Amino acid sequence: MTRILLVEDDASIVANLTEFLQKEGFAITSVDGQLKALTLLETSAADFDLLLLDVSLAEGNGFAICRAVKSTTSLPVIFLTASGDEYSVVTGLDLGADDYIAKPFRPRELVSRIHNIMRRYGKANATLEYRNLMVDVNRGTVSRNGQEILLSALEYRLLLYFLNKSWYDTLMHTIPGQIMLSITGIVIFVSAAYVVKLTKPIEYRS
Repeated sequence: MTRILLVEDDASIVANLTEFLQKEGFAITSVDGQLKALTLLETSAADFDLLLLDVSLAEGNGFAICRAVKSTTSLPVIFLTASGDEYSVVTGLDLGADDYIAKPFRPRELVSRIHNIMRRYGKANATLEYRNLMVDVNRGTVSRNGQEILLSALEYRLLLYFLNKSWYDTLMHTIPGQIMLSITGIVIFVSAAYVVKLTKPIEYRS
């Protein structure tokens, strides 16, 4: 699982982005300022695979964090910049940032950029495992005991959701009835019958 450190001081962005990226199979840790980020990275840089950096922070700035990180580690950096802020983009790239994405950004584009950087760094091994089930997040495939299982787009997203939400216990507590999910920012109701349909091919019971 790709481990991401998100440095952002906008609480709503942190909450929404964390929820989305976790559903996509990423592990997210967030801090809201330069000092907190540098303190964490000084002792735990090896615990992360990628750094998502906001340029403008209430306490400090992303440029200083990027400069410090790139001087001591090979941690990939993606900058989150204000739309059309050419200065921030150029400065970030000159400091060694691997990519940037302008706010407001499209979450799926960000995920694509993250996967691309992970491939470049040879870290494209994001998988989720549960018992005999394996999900390759980069390829978007699901397999059981080495045999691929074909799922619809919604079934795949539901599976990612449950794997990141202690899904077995969630299923046991929500059947029968309905489950309210927030998928890519859209709240939907999924019937328990549909969830049962999802669990049949993956055999969630041991």
